[in-house]
Amino acid sequence: MTSPSQRPVPPPPNPSFPGRVASFWDRVTEGLQLDQLWSQFRNETRTSYRLYSREVQPYDPGDARGAQPMHRFLHTAKQFFWAIVMKLSPAKRVVLLVALVLLMFGDFRTDLGKNANAEFHLSGIGVLLILMLLILEIADRITMKRDLEIAREIQSWLVPAAPPVVAQLDIAFTTRPANTVAGDYYDAFPRTAGASAGAEPSIVMIVADVAGKSIPAAMLMATLHASLHTLALTAESLDQLAAGLNRYCCEHSNEGRRFTTAFVAEFDPATRRLRSINAGHNAPVLLRANGNIERLEAGGIPLGISTSLPYAADERVLAPGDVLFIFTDGLPEAENARQQEFGETSLLPLLISYRTLDAKEMIARVMQHVNAFVGDTPQHDDITCMVVKIK
Repeated sequence: MTSPSQRPVPPPPNPSFPGRVASFWDRVTEGLQLDQLWSQFRNETRTSYRLYSREVQPYDPGDARGAQPMHRFLHTAKQFFWAIVMKLSPAKRVVLLVALVLLMFGDFRTDLGKNANAEFHLSGIGVLLILMLLILEIADRITMKRDLEIAREIQSWLVPAAPPVVAQLDIAFTTRPANTVAGDYYDAFPRTAGASAGAEPSIVMIVADVAGKSIPAAMLMATLHASLHTLALTAESLDQLAAGLNRYCCEHSNEGRRFTTAFVAEFDPATRRLRSINAGHNAPVLLRANGNIERLEAGGIPLGISTSLPYAADERVLAPGDVLFIFTDGLPEAENARQQEFGETSLLPLLISYRTLDAKEMIARVMQHVNAFVGDTPQHDDITCMVVKIK
């Protein structure tokens, strides 16, 4: 007699057919509901349409054939076809064209004589070629996605995970990239250079927007981060720090084509003075405790364009209850399905309504309104915000 421990374990029962179907469906959809799948498909379709439509040439208004709807349709279809085909490598373009020819003309019959006919069905080969192209494109996308994920991980090291703890300040920030790799940059850190012994260090704050997206913008963002933290180790003034940042950006701006808008400020806890320079950035909103609204616009042109123009610094004394809201242009330019922008006319009332909340809750409420306004519309630019509240 065998002991219970020696008895063979029976194999698990085979799942029923409905169970296998449900398991397969969950694996394919990753647990998403139908409405979520439709929303995702719609967003991806809109993003692809925007990508290809950029290369569609508008119809010549002087062409009389433009009045014919069919001719305009064929013109647009042709433009879209070439916009898609030119995204492929030359070898893949040839394979795609061969596949399309086989799909359209691959079925034919020929007479062999003596009442014998031969039929050729080559459309199946065309389907296989298109399937092969799809597999190759998926492989390329996976490789690129892996590289972008690595770039995003490196980029996450460059921005702070949490704001610095300062007795007089309540700081919060958030960012929502439009793509895997963002072009926005934000930071807040203490600066001990130049501070007297025993004195509380000043706090450097920056929100910047690098022109462009993806890897080139991320590389310039990394350069900006390294430059800022290197210059902050010196005892230079904020004006000199901004000039140094501009020099670094000009050296990597591809002759001014890769410029950066930035708002950089330095807060002195001892005097509650805020010195700031706006380099072509959206003017931050300063909500005073007495209800006044001020915009911080003093500065100069974006970084990376020219080293010959100086930057003017703004200086203000902040009081308890004052709130500084810094943001990138992705916030006011966020669009809904009707292509309406969120705009600063919607932003300012929100800031006034939520000014009594702490910085983290205030920025969360603002982003809730932005998300509700945008809905399922694909995001075309990075959104970054920083709230600094004076205690």
